[in-house]
Amino acid sequence: MKIHVTDQSGVEHELEGLDGWRTMEVIRDWGLNIKAECGGACSCATCHVYVEDGWFDKLPPPSDDEEDLLYSTLDKKPNSRLSCQILLSDELDGMRVTLAPSAAKDSEAA
Repeated sequence: MKIHVTDQSGVEHELEGLDGWRTMEVIRDWGLNIKAECGGACSCATCHVYVEDGWFDKLPPPSDDEEDLLYSTLDKKPNSRLSCQILLSDELDGMRVTLAPSAAKDSEAA
């Protein structure tokens, strides 16, 4: 299964993932510029991504915890999600996301 991730520099990467993996794990394990400080516990918002149109509506709604964390970021958009809360499945094969500036390893914004 593949996901397409655009990094903070605008470069698109096609990454191989596995069913049931968190999108954040795939992005991190392929070495892209993502903090992912809490490792997927939905407690830090450092894996913030923008989900492209057509894919956003395929995701389950965010939990209250995820919503609270997203509101704490400085760069939230209507299509913002935490990549640790997006579990890969056949339905998401080919999904496209963009890493938020606040997710960069060298970002001061959270």
